[in-house]
Amino acid sequence: MSWTSEIEELARRKAAALLMGGEAKLAKQAAMGRLNARQRLAAVADEGSFREIGALAGFAAYADDGEMLSFQPANFLFGRATVDGRPVVLTADDFTVRGGAADASLHRKLADAERLAGQYRMPLIRMIEGTGGGGSVRTLETSGYTYIPEIPGWEVMVDNMANVPVVALGLGPVAGLGAGRQVMAHYSLLVEGVSQMFVAGPPVVAAAGEVRTKEELGGAGIHARNGAIDDRVDSEAEAFVRLRRFLSYLPSSVDELPARGMVKDKRRKGEDWLASAVPRDGRKLYPIRPIIEAVVDRDSWFEIGREWGLGIVTGFARIDGWPVAILASNPEALGGLWTAATARKVERHVDLADTFHLPIVHLVDNPGFLIGRRAEDEATIRWGSRALAAIYQVSVPWCAVVLRKAYGMAGSGHAPADRFRWRLAWPSGDWGSLPISGGLEAAYRAELEACDDPAARLAEIKARLERVRSPFRTAEHYGVEAIIDPRDTRSELCEFANLAQRALQPGRKGRGLRC
Repeated sequence: MSWTSEIEELARRKAAALLMGGEAKLAKQAAMGRLNARQRLAAVADEGSFREIGALAGFAAYADDGEMLSFQPANFLFGRATVDGRPVVLTADDFTVRGGAADASLHRKLADAERLAGQYRMPLIRMIEGTGGGGSVRTLETSGYTYIPEIPGWEVMVDNMANVPVVALGLGPVAGLGAGRQVMAHYSLLVEGVSQMFVAGPPVVAAAGEVRTKEELGGAGIHARNGAIDDRVDSEAEAFVRLRRFLSYLPSSVDELPARGMVKDKRRKGEDWLASAVPRDGRKLYPIRPIIEAVVDRDSWFEIGREWGLGIVTGFARIDGWPVAILASNPEALGGLWTAATARKVERHVDLADTFHLPIVHLVDNPGFLIGRRAEDEATIRWGSRALAAIYQVSVPWCAVVLRKAYGMAGSGHAPADRFRWRLAWPSGDWGSLPISGGLEAAYRAELEACDDPAARLAEIKARLERVRSPFRTAEHYGVEAIIDPRDTRSELCEFANLAQRALQPGRKGRGLRC
């Protein structure tokens, strides 16, 4: 006797699973300009590498004689694959089955995908589209009971944030638990005009008295600007490209170190224009991104979070082939002042770099925290203090290049002070507890009030202090380790990047995920 009938049944069930939500739902998905879940899996995985897990899971109806009458596959798909040759766990929500609602899923599949990534130390890629959570109120009638909410597997998601790279691509409407899965990632993005994210969608919000379209409620632009996601892109294809680039800078888990890439411009000389990149007038602004691109390996700059926390520019790059994390003050946004959002962005990027063992290069032009009522309304000091905590808890090598200003409490975040410091200052360096212009009149009030010509005396005092604040005087007292020609910045950073490898140690950080 053979197992021919069972093998035929297996083939029949596999074919039923591949039908997903059916021909009409698949056509509707395509008409909305979105790939379906299986097309996405194929687009991201290296050709032929995807191996599905739980392909036969779903919901079947049976006749009295046990014959299967119908089959609805679960709307969460996952498996193992390779991306650019690296083993990963790949997941995709199937919007064609009940709009991705959780009542058409099987929670154990989602939890197992997270467990596979964490236990086998593989990056996790989530392609999210749907409501997630508890489904709709229809679930109450079909199940016949309700329940106190819980999220099976959430603890695994939290743990993964401290162990493996997690990427979340929002490729359609994302709500409820789907939104939670979207933001619980090291890198997340939405597709402009196609993807939206909300705690609850427009129908639920309308019931509470607020009528909004999907875009008005949670469009990609809203969340790219508020920091709930890291980036927005114009297409799914671009999302897949950015996914690959993000992962290329990171190890597969915290138990490994980031790999060195190709060394393409070893003998590249410094750019001459860097000598005049910072204006002599401290009130004048200048763009920071060209400076970043001039000192890192060509075509290696990968910016993250461009639209929020604008006082700081963050991303990854390579220096002499080695992956590094970049922090760079942005003078074109409030002069580089740290707002609450800027501080949150600093904290997030520093923690990401520390978790995955990327040395940090900080290009500094920081006049301090934002002051005034807005700063107090936004609790700037709380978020600023958390950013400083992240900086002082970091364990990876850190190199600060002070381009211009480093003032006050925020300025102290230019580098951790509890270790050997790689600090390179440009001749334009300008630092202190507060700018001269900000405290001059108050500090010398009695002297100014007592003289016959306060304006002339103020100018005299200012000229005297201008001489004292020369960066060369700081260097005389070993207050800064080196002052360099800006054109030598790249060569100095290449030295740092290579020596930093000697100080990197794989393994999980003791603090876990900062909450």
